[in-house]
Amino acid sequence: MPDEVDQLAGALADTAALVDGVGADQWDLPTPCSAWTVREVVGHLVAGHHIFAGALQDQAPTKPRDAVPDEQWPSAYRQSAEALLAAFSVPGSLERPITIPFGSVPGSVALHLRLVEALVHGWDIARATGQSAPHDEGLAEQELAWAKPWLAKVPADRSPFAPPLPVADEAPALDRLVACLGRDVARGAAG
Repeated sequence: MPDEVDQLAGALADTAALVDGVGADQWDLPTPCSAWTVREVVGHLVAGHHIFAGALQDQAPTKPRDAVPDEQWPSAYRQSAEALLAAFSVPGSLERPITIPFGSVPGSVALHLRLVEALVHGWDIARATGQSAPHDEGLAEQELAWAKPWLAKVPADRSPFAPPLPVADEAPALDRLVACLGRDVARGAAG
């Protein structure tokens, strides 16, 4: 099995390419992620990377500036991804428990949560901006299999995701993953 940190690095790089591809006039576009714009999805990813990196290092997370100029979002995303990868690369980080907004989880679970975020929000950005999501289908299949049992454990009133929506069994793995998290693949909008 490929190294989980390498898988995360690949997914983060793919999402970084999507963030790099956002046009100057696309930051305010709506995304399939509820009422979030492209800018808000990218901001959510940046903040999440910093929160998890801080938790892995037993530090308060660094928070991005409240107002990041649009042309600086790609750089902010890459810096947050680098911080996250550095934190996950510390020996023992996948085995030890860390406390994140979701609760206390093993580091390996935290890594999978970031993988799912990179894949799903990368898809959101791609759909909103007319780009192709470059994410690896095998990785999307792996994370779909990982996410399903975890989603079943989250109480409906605490779920950060919309209810799963139907999608064809033969749909690409990434489409099945985003549908599992409440995206309407046919419309590209949240359910």
